[in-house]
Amino acid sequence: MQMNANYTSLVAVGDSFTEGMSDLLPDGSYRGWADLLAGRMAARTPGFRYANLAVRGKLIGQIVEEQIDVAAAMKADVVTLVGGLNDTLRPKCDMVRVRDLLTEAVEKLAPSCEQLVLMRSPGRNGPVMERFRPRMEELFSCIDDLAARHGAVVVDLYGADVLGDQRLWDVDRLHLTAEGHRRVAEAVWQALGLEPEDDWRAALPPAVPPNWMTRRVADARFAKQHLVPWIGRRLTGRSSGDGRPPKRAELTPYDG
Repeated sequence: MQMNANYTSLVAVGDSFTEGMSDLLPDGSYRGWADLLAGRMAARTPGFRYANLAVRGKLIGQIVEEQIDVAAAMKADVVTLVGGLNDTLRPKCDMVRVRDLLTEAVEKLAPSCEQLVLMRSPGRNGPVMERFRPRMEELFSCIDDLAARHGAVVVDLYGADVLGDQRLWDVDRLHLTAEGHRRVAEAVWQALGLEPEDDWRAALPPAVPPNWMTRRVADARFAKQHLVPWIGRRLTGRSSGDGRPPKRAELTPYDG
């Protein structure tokens, strides 16, 4: 598949993964794979326009309610949709409802754009994720089915071993580092049929395993700063994105 050289716009829909956490810029904002992708697309297409409706913490129901109709109305050439993973990480998750909502989202977005892009989200290695893995894989099976029915491209990040490497994850163990986001941008770029810049699946150099004390200190810091607040939000139904506006609400020329 070759990307149409006349593609002039991109709309990104989703949660913190698409917002760009934890690819932190010096001014305190987040960049992320969608911004990187937009920058590369803009470099080859004068007047390229970009919107990013993603908000951290959003569940698939919130994405459908707040983002999908807005994105469809923009009539962008390329739309990326990544959602549902936050639902699978909740203590209780109705997977039938998640599938129904994801189906509704795809059915609205696919006819509104020239190319819809879906993703099988990257999977972290470790015992915490094992509990949720069956739900995640059920979600990804749904994504594959929807893509086949609606002509969407699926970027399989879950099947890339390198994205399970903890060195590509921030200290919160929930969000990719800058290098992780760069690899995702390259993966989407290639999925759209563009000339590869490098092998985004390439393994990182061998790591020197941290000693026992270093691991214990890191685990304690992670639990206090990230895991406990994250569990608290899930138990109370709160989200880190409550009241937060979309990252880039209007489909406007990309200016870097």
